[in-house]
Amino acid sequence: MEIRALVADQHLLDQAAELLVLAFAEHWPEAWPTLDDAREEMQEALLPERVGFMALIEGHVVGWIGGQPNYDGNVWELHPLAVHPDYQGHGIGRGLVQALEAECSARGGLTLMLGTDDEAFLTSASGIDVFPNPLQHLATIQNRRRHPFEFYQHCGFSIIGMIPDANGLGKPDILMAKRLVAWPSHFPTGGLE
Repeated sequence: MEIRALVADQHLLDQAAELLVLAFAEHWPEAWPTLDDAREEMQEALLPERVGFMALIEGHVVGWIGGQPNYDGNVWELHPLAVHPDYQGHGIGRGLVQALEAECSARGGLTLMLGTDDEAFLTSASGIDVFPNPLQHLATIQNRRRHPFEFYQHCGFSIIGMIPDANGLGKPDILMAKRLVAWPSHFPTGGLE
């Protein structure tokens, strides 16, 4: 597998767009319902302020990841990450996340964050009324059917919150983040270790 920076190669961009539709079709079909929607996302990923990487096997795109700066570049948002279903579980997603982390850190990023939607009732935080205490539901969240939040946890991300009903009633967006730099030893830690 080769991981390389996202470039304006139309053949590779078309492959990445097709992958985006395929990877999200089962659980998030409205994310990029058409190839034209995915191609538009690919063009946005090429904007100068954004970063992206693709994973190739024998010249074929099997995964890609994008990132965009927020908060004056202190925080970067991972958006999106797509790996071909036939290649999931083989380290491609982790490799793409590591490449994005390194680039965001090199650009001065302190934190990498993401939102991972649950529109298909894959976790215990979906399909229910999480109010009045959504944080309690997050503290005991369970993965019922391969929601990607556990993949991100294995990559070092922490759940930092959720937006209940972000995608409709009972369909939250689970917010996750990971610090990209070491916490200075002379700063207080908050005492929650």
